[in-house]
Amino acid sequence: MPDPRPPTRLTTFTREDPHAGALEFTVDDVGPLDGDVVVCLHGFPQDRRAYAAVAPLLAEAGLRVLVPDQRGYSPGARPPGRRAYAVRDLVGDVAALLDAAGAARAHVVGHDWGGAVAWALATAVPERVATLTALSTPHPAAMREGLLRGTQSLRSWYMGFFQLPRVPEALLLAGDGARLGTLLQRGGLPEDVAGAYAAALTAPGALTAALNWYRALPLAGGSGPTRPVRVPVTYLHGRRDPFFAPAAVAATGRFVAAPFRTQALDTGHWIPEARPADVAEAVLRGAGRL
Repeated sequence: MPDPRPPTRLTTFTREDPHAGALEFTVDDVGPLDGDVVVCLHGFPQDRRAYAAVAPLLAEAGLRVLVPDQRGYSPGARPPGRRAYAVRDLVGDVAALLDAAGAARAHVVGHDWGGAVAWALATAVPERVATLTALSTPHPAAMREGLLRGTQSLRSWYMGFFQLPRVPEALLLAGDGARLGTLLQRGGLPEDVAGAYAAALTAPGALTAALNWYRALPLAGGSGPTRPVRVPVTYLHGRRDPFFAPAAVAATGRFVAAPFRTQALDTGHWIPEARPADVAEAVLRGAGRL
């Protein structure tokens, strides 16, 4: 029986970064080429496979879905040093992807670190974001409030650990990435998915590049924007997410100066993998397709 799912076109695009030079990104391109564009951004330590079950659902509704391996995760886009992973550069990568696709704007979906990039993109260039669907990640200003006044600092302890040079790599890559895979399983990912993500980060320089997103946080503007976003937002969060404090989640709506809808899901952190139908429904509803 033929596979009814829309085919995935594997492609690349190149961005000439003013500081890091030519960077080549790997991208899944799913759905009709003339459809409204959706960009899906993964987090740590995922890659574009995080949206493997989401993209076909959106494509079946007539949308063109672009899912890149982001900076540090694409083998051709691993510049050295933490300064190359500042939020402004990550935002520039998404804008360059839209340019390469010929899209004036897109519906943007972001999970975990991808959510942080999505919030920053919607703040920096709102004219390029039709809607924002944030998965798990609160608005950066809500995160800062949680760090100062709530339990968010306890939940984010690992961010300080990731600032150490070489030690996190040595610990997480022990056993050819087996330790990282085990930690991801304990965090709620299925064994095969956790193993695939961990295996990808055993490539030379891959884990260091992924950790450089965290190591860039102390740089100016590293934690993202403080201003409210002015595009329509849907925010999905897991009731059992161990990484984001309820106070930061609850405060997010105060930093959206546009239509805002929030939905709590009975799941943990890994929303794209665990609840793809809910993600697709949120994007389609925001895009006026439901």
